[in-house]
Amino acid sequence: MIPVLDLRAGRAVLARGGRRDAYAPVHSRLVAGGAGGDPLALARAYHDILDCDEWYVADLDALAGGAVQHALLRALAGLEGRLLADAAVTTPERARELVADGVAHVVVGLETLPSFDALALVARAIGPGRVAFSLDLRDGAPLAEAPISGRPLEVARAAVASGAGAVIVLDLARVGSGRGVDLALVEALRRDLPHVELFAGGGIGTVRDLQRLADAGLDGALVATALHDGRITRDDVAAMRRADHPSDSR
Repeated sequence: MIPVLDLRAGRAVLARGGRRDAYAPVHSRLVAGGAGGDPLALARAYHDILDCDEWYVADLDALAGGAVQHALLRALAGLEGRLLADAAVTTPERARELVADGVAHVVVGLETLPSFDALALVARAIGPGRVAFSLDLRDGAPLAEAPISGRPLEVARAAVASGAGAVIVLDLARVGSGRGVDLALVEALRRDLPHVELFAGGGIGTVRDLQRLADAGLDGALVATALHDGRITRDDVAAMRRADHPSDSR
């Protein structure tokens, strides 16, 4: 499980349905007083309470065409965890800047990607192992502009062929909904791309959702709302980890 931090103007906000203008600061059961959107307090809680050492970060300022929140990314990277960060990367220069900030995996999102040639240049600059392609969807349809087109599976294949070492399936319409991930799609991606790291997020609301994704062979699940409101607890996360690594319980 990979907890999520959506960042806007230096605060952590709660994502719902991809309607970013309506996102409000996070108030989480994981932090005393709810934290009021303090991203560093939430990141520490993810590490200290949930024992998670990897976080997915979306820089909503950058995704909206603004400046990257470099100082905040550096502060998060300085904690005990690895960052997967989406900050509207379309060039090798921005990818290198994120790596310099301490980002472990640079996310190249479909919604801001101008072409697969741009993705190939990023992968060449920092290495495929550091590039994760976000298959951004809305109600199952790819959030792509020309010249990128095709069904989700075709788009994912093209991204991997262009150098992405991992794929993240993220349907913005499902975010915060508790509806779960499109299981048929992730199963098809797993069959078609067996040697690529595969992650999914958007709508994961229960431990059963996590179990289904694990059974489908995914390498990680992005979760936010269900952690903050207590539907998925520390004990649930620990139980999932023991199920994945039985030797850890010895």
